[in-house]
Amino acid sequence: MKFVAFERSKQGTGASRRLRNAGKVPGIVYGGESEPQLIELDHNALWQAIKKEAFHSSVLEMDLAGKSSQVLLRDLQVHPYKQQVLHVDFQRVSAKTRITMKVPLHFTGEEESNAVKTDKCLVNHVLTELEISCLPADLPESISVDLSKLEKGSTVTLNDIQLPKGVKAVLHGQGNPVLVSVVVPASEESADAAAAAAAPADKK
Repeated sequence: MKFVAFERSKQGTGASRRLRNAGKVPGIVYGGESEPQLIELDHNALWQAIKKEAFHSSVLEMDLAGKSSQVLLRDLQVHPYKQQVLHVDFQRVSAKTRITMKVPLHFTGEEESNAVKTDKCLVNHVLTELEISCLPADLPESISVDLSKLEKGSTVTLNDIQLPKGVKAVLHGQGNPVLVSVVVPASEESADAAAAAAAPADKK
């Protein structure tokens, strides 16, 4: 995705407030071999961009003063109740340097699985995003997880899926985290419990 940013010379609370009143969003770009640079963006254009998943999880092309550079969205401050972005941070990326990023997990096929279609189980998405490490060129917008083979009582862990080429999961010591679990409906659990309670006790 591509967006346009403009150089900003003034900083401070007052200057940022005036920018917001003028329909602009103050921001900063940091990282790489260059010094941090103050920028401003058009608020309406940014507001539309942040609604797109790719803006949060892919390498972006920033046009600044006629020059193009690759950046990642690193922080986004939004007003607690107004539809207003207060500040935005971007990080420059180098084609030869690995980056760490959280990308969304896209689940497919659960409606066709035996767990859902036959056993009427509930599918619990334990994780909805995964932190990964890769080169900028290998960064996926999302990672697909096929749930079509889910069975009653089963789980899907990180080891069960194929990560895209060049992508490694950042686990923080978790080992093999569970991505999806299958939950038996409460009504079925209650029926099983009632059946067990009604069963005659073993005679000694």
